[in-house]
Amino acid sequence: MNSASGAAVVVGVDGSGSSLAAPSLAALRLAATEAAGRHRPLRVVHAFIWPLLRSPVRPATEGAAGGGLRRQAEGLVAAAVDEAGATAPGLRVTGEIVDGEATAVLLAQAPTATMIVLGDRGLGGVGALVVGSVAVQVAASADCPVLVARGAHRADGPVVVGVDGSALSRRAVEFAVRTAALRGAGVIALHAYRHPASTGPGDMQPLVYDESELRADEDRTVAESIAGLAERYPEVPITRESVRGRAARVLTEASRRAQLTVVGGGRRNELTGLLLGSVSQSLLHHSDCPVAVIPDAVG
Repeated sequence: MNSASGAAVVVGVDGSGSSLAAPSLAALRLAATEAAGRHRPLRVVHAFIWPLLRSPVRPATEGAAGGGLRRQAEGLVAAAVDEAGATAPGLRVTGEIVDGEATAVLLAQAPTATMIVLGDRGLGGVGALVVGSVAVQVAASADCPVLVARGAHRADGPVVVGVDGSALSRRAVEFAVRTAALRGAGVIALHAYRHPASTGPGDMQPLVYDESELRADEDRTVAESIAGLAERYPEVPITRESVRGRAARVLTEASRRAQLTVVGGGRRNELTGLLLGSVSQSLLHHSDCPVAVIPDAVG
């Protein structure tokens, strides 16, 4: 994440003519609110690939091939800038049209962005793309946090963050607590575990164990992940929860009472590079509130 004071929140938008697609509109409003709360400018970005758009062009009135579509894109970005200004009056908003495929365009914004905000669908202009593929690809590869607008947008409720004891989940917790401080919300640090009792196919088989010792071990995982944050952010109430079950299911259920769910996202693989974890992918498709995916690069 770019922490420079001038680093912008970037939001990707698409639509038809000057009308924003519903997922883009939701993302735009969320991005404007987030930028205002963080005292950052907002940059609206539209990826423009006119040959892939299914829209008629009449040479006699449109001029050069794609000229009419570019004017539509300009109208779309102007409408988005106006909408962002209406959502967060006083916010500094700029708009930009960038030639290229949506994922590549948005990833190129990441090094100078404090955050990228996307809708959970769209941003492709190509009907054959898998639903949500741009959001998944950007969340998997961006080196700044990616906030995906999906589910219910609640003004209240806690910020829920997934904890597994890793360095990446520690960074997710730090992001969650900072965000909760800006929103005046509390944090639920949620740790899901499946051992030693079997709760479904693929789980470990039952063993002889002391339930109180097991719970104490799991609670320590959560405590270590939030260590020091209560002192740094005394205004943020932090609740620790350890729940037996699969992480994706536990976090999805918790998202129904949350205003934001935060998870670590990227993991390195020597053969395939950066991949998005299964828990993060599941939440991007099933969370009942917006999801923030925190990459390895965020400190």
